[in-house]
Amino acid sequence: MKNSLAVLAFALTITLSFAADGKSVSIFDGKTFAGWEGDTNKSFRIEDGAIVGGSLKEKVPRNEFLCTTRSYTNFVLRVKFKLLGRGVNAGVQIRSARIPNHHEVSGYQADMADPSWWGCLYDESRRRKTLAKSDMNELNKVLKRDDWNQYEIRCEGKRIRLSINGLQTVDYTEPDNAISQQGIIGLQIHGGPPSEAWYKDITIEELP
Repeated sequence: MKNSLAVLAFALTITLSFAADGKSVSIFDGKTFAGWEGDTNKSFRIEDGAIVGGSLKEKVPRNEFLCTTRSYTNFVLRVKFKLLGRGVNAGVQIRSARIPNHHEVSGYQADMADPSWWGCLYDESRRRKTLAKSDMNELNKVLKRDDWNQYEIRCEGKRIRLSINGLQTVDYTEPDNAISQQGIIGLQIHGGPPSEAWYKDITIEELP
């Protein structure tokens, strides 16, 4: 057991070292929830190498988030995602924080949902408003509904840029100095009708 723990600790040290050096590293191993926390008993599961939130068999009772156990500041996050179900809504939280004794998370969200939330930047449970909107006329040309898409989320200082399938949807600079520019990453399934949010190939490149 001691040898196994030593090997695990060494591997984690190497991984964190690569991340600090600006290399892109995986933060989901495709098999376990190592490095993540949330309702893994019912709201989230692992299937076919992906994290799946929600269910197509029953309503999603409330917003749920699977979050990293560590915080990040400046980075490029890449996530493949697909949404299934009528009325499905989800998002990727960045620079966020758990609300104590609550199921909600507070912070920036790279949004995704019909009719016009795809590629938008929303402020979840904090200002509760869309901070920057995408151009759906352009996004509809590259968006693959009911199939895999890729979000790229670039956070550098107060500047946040979102892209879906290579198309930049948002370039936002935070005007409020009181807003924290670091925090956890989270994967959301929104409360609502039977639906699923799938996430895989989650990598992060930490920036200076």
